[in-house]
Amino acid sequence: MGAGSSRVALPLACLALVAAPARAQDERPTGYPRSANERRDGTVTLSAVYTADLAADAAGGRARGVRYLDNLDLQAALDLDRLVGWHGARAFGYVIRDNGASLSALSGDAQGVSNIETAVPATRLFEAWVEQDIGRRASIKAGLYNLNAEFDTTVSGGLFRLSSHGVGPELAQSGRRGPSIFPVTSLALRGEVGFGSHWLFHAAVLDGVPGDPGRPAATAIRLRRGDGALLVAELGWLDRATKVAIGSWRYTAPFAPIGAPAERGRGNGGGYVLAERQLIGESRGGAGVSGWLRYGVADSRYNAIARYVGGGLVRSGTWQGRDDDQLGLSFACAWFGDRHRALAGTGARELVVEGAYRWVAARWLSLEPDAQYVIDPSGRRDTPDALVLALRVKVGR
Repeated sequence: MGAGSSRVALPLACLALVAAPARAQDERPTGYPRSANERRDGTVTLSAVYTADLAADAAGGRARGVRYLDNLDLQAALDLDRLVGWHGARAFGYVIRDNGASLSALSGDAQGVSNIETAVPATRLFEAWVEQDIGRRASIKAGLYNLNAEFDTTVSGGLFRLSSHGVGPELAQSGRRGPSIFPVTSLALRGEVGFGSHWLFHAAVLDGVPGDPGRPAATAIRLRRGDGALLVAELGWLDRATKVAIGSWRYTAPFAPIGAPAERGRGNGGGYVLAERQLIGESRGGAGVSGWLRYGVADSRYNAIARYVGGGLVRSGTWQGRDDDQLGLSFACAWFGDRHRALAGTGARELVVEGAYRWVAARWLSLEPDAQYVIDPSGRRDTPDALVLALRVKVGR
């Protein structure tokens, strides 16, 4: 497919969603996991969760040291049908607070060994959107939107602290300021349709530069023509035990190739495939053993990370009487593109192996010891392999 046709394909797909035959949101394909921020326990659902990481670079990396990172999540989900009689509509608001401490500054990694690390301390409006059902099979969502809530996501990867297991690093580190994901989001329009018993398609158009780069701690919406848009689409097949998905993304704005700041070129994009399966047990995320594998690519002319592969295994219900506990092992390997390697003088790849345990002490409290071994941090063989040890504590619901 040529560049011109690919620029047209995603907008046409979004329009097709509006015209598609529909079915209700609670009748989406079997096994479709609604994220916690879309729970409909009542007319108004409130949630508050405090997450804290006490983490140390115990060996190797750039420097030894201990860091305390934290994240406060405040969420409100509204059923607008029950609340004001707006049929088939719901709204969601999400505020986050982070202290801005950096663990990667010690370990020297490129993939983000703590998925609650931010560049600056800030309180932000993270999400604020309205979703409207269209008939019984489709919906449209508009507002401040976290791409990773619905795209490029697995249930099993949620156990781990490494950022790459939330959204692949070749996508997460793309663009001028990354896509619309934690901790900075942008305005977006997302369409979704389910068809058959197992198929789900969604596509989104997002502001190409989330927030305001000049005010990194602010909640800001800055729409400038030169920012362009990020177009994303994903097709998935799901049942209670399996998810298989393929996705693609592309920025419409021109970018300067790595190592050639005076030049401009188009075609900054990539794609990913992932598969997740409940290997033992009946449904993904339930008691038993689940696993996933993900592969992603990005245009190496514009992106430091050109290829990525990651995956892992998670045991849920570790032993008798500990049905909610989880034990897991994962890996994540990011390969750097030739242009980045030549400019930065790095090696070919960074590999992170992680082991994690989640001990659920109560419905409102979990303790999560974690160990990560980072081989060739940021691809630099002159940086010793890093051992990062952490204890994560989550309080709230």
